[in-house]
Amino acid sequence: MSIVVYIEPHKGKVKKASLEAVSYAANIAQQTGTSVTAVTFNIPQDCISDIGNAGADKILNVEGDIYSNTSSIKTIANAVTDVVKAEQATVIVFPFDGSGQAVAPYVAAKEKAGIIAGASEFPKINGDTLEIKKNVYSGKASAVYAINSSVKVISVLPNSVPLANVGKTPEVAAFQPSKTVSSSVKLDNFKINDDVAHGGVPIPDAELVVSGGRGLKGPENWGLVEDLAHVLGAATACSRPVADSDWRPHHEHVGQTGLAIRPNLYIAIGISGAIQHLAGVNGSKTIVVINNDPEAPFFKSADYGIVGDAFKIVPKLTEALKNFKAKQ
Repeated sequence: MSIVVYIEPHKGKVKKASLEAVSYAANIAQQTGTSVTAVTFNIPQDCISDIGNAGADKILNVEGDIYSNTSSIKTIANAVTDVVKAEQATVIVFPFDGSGQAVAPYVAAKEKAGIIAGASEFPKINGDTLEIKKNVYSGKASAVYAINSSVKVISVLPNSVPLANVGKTPEVAAFQPSKTVSSSVKLDNFKINDDVAHGGVPIPDAELVVSGGRGLKGPENWGLVEDLAHVLGAATACSRPVADSDWRPHHEHVGQTGLAIRPNLYIAIGISGAIQHLAGVNGSKTIVVINNDPEAPFFKSADYGIVGDAFKIVPKLTEALKNFKAKQ
């Protein structure tokens, strides 16, 4: 028996969220005395060590262009369920990202499995039951759910569990699904939304994020955000009004209707902190707010707050960080 985990390559590497899902699966395997089998598509050779280091004992690699038609989600789901049957797996783990959110429910339906979407901690195991904590009410509270179905599906919230560092050398084998799903709709070309901002890091994977809102007054002032992000090695993001005003692309928008992120540090510049924005960022480990309105709602959720003019504060902060790094 084994724990099956789905992982997704991204521009020749494995997404951090996928490696966290492997570590989550490895934690369950360690508690239950089983092993971890990763299923993936077209995995680059130089990614194998990363997957093994995160805790995978075996990698089953499906080769072929899964994006050649509009039924790629079903094709991925079929491959995962084939691996589940071959490995006699009782737990299936996904990253709680775009592909995971699409595939996990489909797999759960096919396997008649209980499913928890967005697990925020390693599970507690009580016999055949997994007790799993996740955020509820837009992150304002948390709840513990119990899954006792024979097959269990879990998706793991990015940046919620630490990456394992076990140094395994996984067995790698090709895997051929029982079927691929054809579609009556043919795609001539496609473009994957990378959710990538400054620094080339997908925003959900970023450990440091600098974000800007309408307080920056216009796109011509976005250099304040980018300069600070560059010094920190951070990704950049924005509030919804900024994206709606076409100051920044919509894939940089974080919040309830955009990306939900959980970085170690989130710096909000000129963002008032509406409840919809907070819902997407309140999982951040540390929140720093810079705003000239002392009544801005964001200050109630901030770990650190600076009341003042961002056009004066941010350049000074950027310069101070440059000087600090120069002395290291």
